[in-house]
Amino acid sequence: MIQRLLSAITSFYPVWLIGCAGLALIHPPLFTWFNGGWITIALGVVMLGMGLTLTVADFQRLLRAPGALALGFLAHYTIMPLTGWLLGRALHLEPGMAVGLILVASCPSGTASNVVSYLAKVDVALAVSVTLTSTLFAFVMTPLWCQLLAGHYVPVDALGLCLSTLKAVVGPVLIGVLCNWKAPGLVRKVSPFGPAVSVVAVVLITAGIVSQNAQAVIDNAGKLVLAALLLHVLGFVLGYVVARVLGYPLITARTISIEVGMQNGGMAAMLAKKNFPMEPLAAVPAVFSGVIQNLLGSIIAARWSKRSVEGVMPLETSEAAKRP
Repeated sequence: MIQRLLSAITSFYPVWLIGCAGLALIHPPLFTWFNGGWITIALGVVMLGMGLTLTVADFQRLLRAPGALALGFLAHYTIMPLTGWLLGRALHLEPGMAVGLILVASCPSGTASNVVSYLAKVDVALAVSVTLTSTLFAFVMTPLWCQLLAGHYVPVDALGLCLSTLKAVVGPVLIGVLCNWKAPGLVRKVSPFGPAVSVVAVVLITAGIVSQNAQAVIDNAGKLVLAALLLHVLGFVLGYVVARVLGYPLITARTISIEVGMQNGGMAAMLAKKNFPMEPLAAVPAVFSGVIQNLLGSIIAARWSKRSVEGVMPLETSEAAKRP
């Protein structure tokens, strides 16, 4: 019974995300309580859960395909930030929304990308490796890109962003890895609950932000839907094209496409609320990004799973790909 409930929570992740975001728009008081420290804690829980799924073998795997891993990392941290910046200018987004879009685009690939990779039957080991490295180095890359691209909109505290990322993202991941290393038995007992807890946390983050900015979300829905849609579509397409142009096999190109096109929206929302308090709209693009990238990812997974290709490196012992 419990297993069915946990499976339902995880399997219908996009439904809960869209449904709770809609409720937050219709009746904001339902979720306005989930703000401030709650958002930081929720993201920490999600990242801790990611760390609990990682083993020493996952880190050893980083050495097996250094070229593809490096391409995934560099493509993610160049294509997406620059695309976010260009879209902000092309769509004439107001400063708060432009900063939020750049912040979303400058975040690491989210754990949802591993789920999509798993469903799409691509190279899950490579997907997990790109997510891991992009997350561990986010404390450098995210503040750097925000300083370069968003600094002309509003003052950017790069050091503050760095520290926030270390504490709320990198720290919990490393703690989770340490727990998995030192207490694998305990981790095995709690790990079945991890995916469902992560789903609840991300849904609450999204609903909380929507409820606090309900009118702004409604007023700017058109532009933000277009901006988020273009950001992720271009990420998926350009990630695939770059990999193919450089001669990588189809399976690798599909994996990199997913890793480039999907972002850690929960992290973007938390960083926006914590580091840009004078720009309340900065957290809103993360909401649209979270919904749209999951819908696009689901479509891609459904299509590619029916046209799978050979050459997938097994995930082996890691369960990270089964997380939201």
